[in-house]
Amino acid sequence: MAHFAELDENNVVQRVLVVANEILLQDGVEREDKGIQYLKSLFGVETNWKQTSYNNNFRKHFAGVGFTYDLARDAFIPPNYFSSWILDPVTLTWNSPISYPQDGHEYAWDEDTVSWIRVDECDTCNV
Repeated sequence: MAHFAELDENNVVQRVLVVANEILLQDGVEREDKGIQYLKSLFGVETNWKQTSYNNNFRKHFAGVGFTYDLARDAFIPPNYFSSWILDPVTLTWNSPISYPQDGHEYAWDEDTVSWIRVDECDTCNV
């Protein structure tokens, strides 16, 4: 089975669907274009699809709804939930500007103060 992400006009993933291997195979080789052709026949020629890897074997991350496909990197980038977080150019994951404390306590990110707040000391933390 192969997974394909449908992209909107901004390359944001709208959904991820599974396509059977026999649809993708040509001369025993799996071909992305065969899957795209099949999905366009089902959902319309105007739809935009990219194959994604459940095992992260290519395109960095398994695509999920809200991920963005970056054409220049040929990779899926997860959503960024905090404006202060920074995209790692190698892993294409979002990292906080301050390292997570390693003192055994549980923390939640607070974007207002751009800091980690101990969950047991926070009334408004969303954990």
